[in-house]
Amino acid sequence: MSAVSSLCGVTKILILLYSLGPCFAQSYSDSSYVATEEISTNLGEAEPRDNGLDLEFRYHDHDQLTRYLRAVSAKYPALTALYSIGKSVQGRDLWVMVVSASPYEHMIGKPDVKYVANIHGNEAVGRELLLHLIQHLVTSYDTDAYVKWLLDNTRIHLMPSMNPDGYAISKEGQCDTIHGRHNARRYDLNRNFPDYFKANTKQPQPETEAVKEWISKIQFVVSGSLHGGALVASYPFDNTPSARICRSSVLCSVFQSYAHSPSIAPDDDVFRHLALVYSRNHAKMARGVSCKSGSPRFENGITNGAAWYPLTGGMQDYNYLWHGCMEITLEISCCKYPPAHELHKYWLDNRESLIKFLAEAHRGAHGFVTDENGNPVERAAVRVKGRDVAYHTTKYGEFWRILLPGTYRLDVSADGYLPQEVEFIVVDSHPTLLNVTLHSAKRIDAGGPYYRPVPLPPRPPPAAPNSGIFSSLSNSFNSFVSNIFG
Repeated sequence: MSAVSSLCGVTKILILLYSLGPCFAQSYSDSSYVATEEISTNLGEAEPRDNGLDLEFRYHDHDQLTRYLRAVSAKYPALTALYSIGKSVQGRDLWVMVVSASPYEHMIGKPDVKYVANIHGNEAVGRELLLHLIQHLVTSYDTDAYVKWLLDNTRIHLMPSMNPDGYAISKEGQCDTIHGRHNARRYDLNRNFPDYFKANTKQPQPETEAVKEWISKIQFVVSGSLHGGALVASYPFDNTPSARICRSSVLCSVFQSYAHSPSIAPDDDVFRHLALVYSRNHAKMARGVSCKSGSPRFENGITNGAAWYPLTGGMQDYNYLWHGCMEITLEISCCKYPPAHELHKYWLDNRESLIKFLAEAHRGAHGFVTDENGNPVERAAVRVKGRDVAYHTTKYGEFWRILLPGTYRLDVSADGYLPQEVEFIVVDSHPTLLNVTLHSAKRIDAGGPYYRPVPLPPRPPPAAPNSGIFSSLSNSFNSFVSNIFG
């Protein structure tokens, strides 16, 4: 351990039950996008409906979808806010509806979550399910204690269609074709994101650029991407390390046998848990029944993405590795664009899963990183030891880390501060509130304030005894290094 590291004390943090009191009810204006007693976990059999909005179980084109979202926003201004993150190739708005008790303001200390549907234009069920989820949340707020708790403590962002241009040319009843899958420029939007394992050379599209900017401005904690064509919850990684070195036909043949091996993320246990939350709350998914003869069967209704089939440029890996958002892919219908009369069945199958999955944002640890004066530290790196993915704090010092029950060690660091190491415990029933104070690394000398110097590279190990010219050269080099680095 270096001299700097030795300054870092290991602090034992007691578990604090998650407080929903006034100290966490502060809010700040979300200027990134401007918008035009015990809680039961039983969502109930009854499904309240507001006839004034008259949302039928049928498909809605872009204009109808827009009118519906605007109508909901007008009718429920205290629970909803509608905004567009950009436009498609053909100029259609990429609408997002926030549903929350604080729709226009992020609640400090409380998570933002999201669903994105219809990234493939011909996979249409998710698009309609998000409209019905909006309807269910706003009409259940006053009657369903679980929904009320969720909206009081979470901001839910719902994007019914990321690919409205592809949807516009898709055809109802087509289960297996690819017509409408791509955007108007014929790009697969779920192959269009930056990729950790392999450089993605595909031209960025306006829809993916808009999503990238969106998730860079809002720290989403958990996310689901809704697809069709299978019945399974798929989790990272979608790509595999072999993609990084598979650059020629010879290398590709060497690694071909690993093409369908799981690609394990550092948070594999958490991702598996999230996928199981969705599949087990779904009416059928956890049975793992294949959609048709010859298609794969998924144990418990979940799969590692690369184990199913590897892909480059996927959205879920990008969310996780670039922004610390734990996204999984939800394949919710065997038929990509089933007849409209089946939509009610799909809603009943998925309703509880859609709600329970978002509540997982309240699992694990969350808290604030501040300096010794109580000021928030923005962009502090938060790492759980043994999980090589860095999460970063918001401008208000917030962080969230979904974790399963256990004992963990957290490394927190930021430019200009001494790093801090904290040990904490996560339990199943309540999140752990974990506040970390970082101390300035400045020191005052006669010459003024200085930041601590960057550590020197480690001294090379002593060379093994040998003889001849190589020994002479080695000894000379070691002497040279010693003279420079002391």
